[in-house]
Amino acid sequence: MSTPILKVNGLEKVYRMGLIERRETFRLEADFEIAEPKIVGVMGPNGSGKTTLFELITGSNQPTAGEVMCMGKNIHDVRYRERDRLAIHYHQSYQVRHFAKRKPAFMMQPAGSDYPMVHLFDEPQFNTQDGYIGFMLEFFQKLRSEGRLVFLCVHPNERFHLEILQEICEQFIFVRHGQLSHAPDFETLVTEEPVREYLGELLH
Repeated sequence: MSTPILKVNGLEKVYRMGLIERRETFRLEADFEIAEPKIVGVMGPNGSGKTTLFELITGSNQPTAGEVMCMGKNIHDVRYRERDRLAIHYHQSYQVRHFAKRKPAFMMQPAGSDYPMVHLFDEPQFNTQDGYIGFMLEFFQKLRSEGRLVFLCVHPNERFHLEILQEICEQFIFVRHGQLSHAPDFETLVTEEPVREYLGELLH
């Protein structure tokens, strides 16, 4: 049995606030596996945990529990400077999340890869002029054809955003209040009431 590209196993990220009484303010939970090259659409309301999920997958955020296995390696045990050789997060605002380094690099594993196997696109800007959308879609498909796993996170505010997801994505993840639901295709995704509520008039 071949090693899955990505295995998210019992993953949790819990945020708390308060110096004396530590009160939980947010919890993300995820548990899924994607074995083969694929383009996965990701949607969900602002603040639902989408970016946190991407940060955990790429190892730029430390989980409270669980593990992220990329090509059989726990991303959080891979050398810090080599993690983007396994999974890379393209953020719209180009922000980089920093966290405390818990182990010296010599105690950690090499990535064992020269080019990322998992590509996570976090709300990329789709310019409707000059063939830019076509260029981007071809790029996503090229990554997939090369054996990569692509996540495309879009916060739809125009109908063509849904058309892009419907055209290119082979399965979907919907994130809401830190909980993930999975759908094998767009038609199944939009039968879920939370998804229909989130998309609203874009479905009509």
